[in-house]
Amino acid sequence: MKKHIEVNISHADLMSVASPGRYVGGETNVIIKNEILNELRTNGYTSAVRVAFGFPDVYEIGMSNLAMQILYKVLNEPEWCSCERAFSPWPDMDKVMRDKNIPLYTLETKSPLNEFDVVCFSIGYEMAYTNVLQMLDLGGVPLKSADRTEEDPIVVCGGPVAYNIEPMADFFDAVFMGEGEEVDLELAQMVKEYKDSGKKDRQELLRKLASIEGVYVPSLYKDEYDLEGHFIALKPIEDGIPTIITKRIIKDLDGIPYPTEPVVPNMSTVHNRAYIELFRGCIRGCRFCQAGYIYRPVREKSAQVLCDNGIAIEKSTGYDELGLLSLSTSDYRGLPELTDGLLKAYEGHHTSLSLPSLRIDNFAMELMNKISSTRKSGITFAPEAGTQRLRDVINKGITEEDILKSVRMIFEGGWSTVKLYFMLGLPTETMDDVKGIADLAIKIEDLYYDIAREKDIKVRRPEITISTSLFIPKPFTAFQWEAQDSIESLGEKQRYLKSLIQRHKSIHYNWHGFETSVWEAVLARGDRRMAPVILDGYKQGCIFDAWDDMFKYETWLQVLADNGLTVDQFIGAIDVDAPLAWDHINIGVTRKFLALERKRAYEETVTPNCREKCAGCGAACFKTGVCYE
Repeated sequence: MKKHIEVNISHADLMSVASPGRYVGGETNVIIKNEILNELRTNGYTSAVRVAFGFPDVYEIGMSNLAMQILYKVLNEPEWCSCERAFSPWPDMDKVMRDKNIPLYTLETKSPLNEFDVVCFSIGYEMAYTNVLQMLDLGGVPLKSADRTEEDPIVVCGGPVAYNIEPMADFFDAVFMGEGEEVDLELAQMVKEYKDSGKKDRQELLRKLASIEGVYVPSLYKDEYDLEGHFIALKPIEDGIPTIITKRIIKDLDGIPYPTEPVVPNMSTVHNRAYIELFRGCIRGCRFCQAGYIYRPVREKSAQVLCDNGIAIEKSTGYDELGLLSLSTSDYRGLPELTDGLLKAYEGHHTSLSLPSLRIDNFAMELMNKISSTRKSGITFAPEAGTQRLRDVINKGITEEDILKSVRMIFEGGWSTVKLYFMLGLPTETMDDVKGIADLAIKIEDLYYDIAREKDIKVRRPEITISTSLFIPKPFTAFQWEAQDSIESLGEKQRYLKSLIQRHKSIHYNWHGFETSVWEAVLARGDRRMAPVILDGYKQGCIFDAWDDMFKYETWLQVLADNGLTVDQFIGAIDVDAPLAWDHINIGVTRKFLALERKRAYEETVTPNCREKCAGCGAACFKTGVCYE
């Protein structure tokens, strides 16, 4: 049994690194279970289940993550369970910790990660994989599941990337598929029973964890490949292990705990505001969008519950901005009632509402004016493609007329700042589609000055920003079989687009780097052969890959080659009938439906959204949400 220690990091060490506030804790609304802590200090042991919730990026990003705040509350509710937070230390702090043998610790009680019964990670993007290894390594936890003993924590993860966790299969004892509010506690309860029994057989515990609906235990499965290195199958290694793992969802969002007293960071974060979650899922079915498929079916919270949440959060945090969070906020049916209730409650408080990217076809002047009554800022839209043909290919479901009509409303309402998001490298894309992005931006610029002339008013120059990210073929999308565009082709498209708008001073162009998108695609569609690659990359100093100035593409290419693999093996086209590394996961949406959507894409056929007409995607198997409205 490990002896309980509380990590003591000196003031001098903290002051030697950037942003020492990342490492001190003590925030408003933090939860510390003093009875459990006292038991540890007195006996060196507690019968409670202690969970360290890790976020594999810096504090400022992790504390902007709503999933962490929700599950922090859920896991701290039972008397027999405690949850504490840990984040990736930036390289300067990483060096201090290694040089002085300081283990990675939680912010609540300064306990090393290896003291906990469970170490749980929320992973939102594949580029954070090596940061998981960094945190385990610094926390004194063996990196590989096969190397852990009865004295080590159970290491688990969840989040969007969990739906294809095969590249990280060697490192996790268990993986949550789907939403965690219920399954987290079920796993913690099973760990408590194991702990109370004396922790005698770790492998038997893992078998029991595999019996929980939505829990995948990678070590209980074996991967198979053909002679050419193509993935064939993933099969259980013994009888009684499920061949298919079905995701967990919450059917009644009103009935689950929500953090109305969230931990308030002690420094500025990426999103320095509070949030309420309007609904989960999306009715739209954009064919490139993984989130739009894996979170189906749409389930809404009631406007009254959301309003109550928003009022309570303002009182408990002091935030002056509340974000309305969902995949497509303007599709929330109770939006008028919700915004009216919140704005009335916030009247005179200087608290504003913040909306994420809106769907242009649902944009309403009334809503825009409501938001601007508290704070007026830029408006963001995501057309994704510059031509109608390509918008139909990706099933965006909007027209140029919709776009220009909405932008006209924006300009007439007094806005002059517009941001437009697009993708480059989408399936079937041509240079005409790239030109369409520039054409649309120029039409928006012309429209702004046309309105000024109509009203005979003098206006300042508009700010029109177009941003392009690069298409990444993600699992569980209609485009999961597609090849990723080459770096050479993407570079040509970026240069061409830039040349078309360079004379237009009102139009600014931001673009995403090529190499990170290529590596993200490799990780997104990777299989278990990537685990040694990720481990070797970590050993060669690859961490914080999501940060452009930290990413080491050439190192990754060499590590991949050293392991006998190539980029093209993972980013090339896949036959629609070929086995996929994630076939053992059931998200409700069927593979047959995704293949049909791919066929419709090449036919340039639009599929109606879920509220217009059911397309039979398979999500009705969960017997809830929009499927049963």
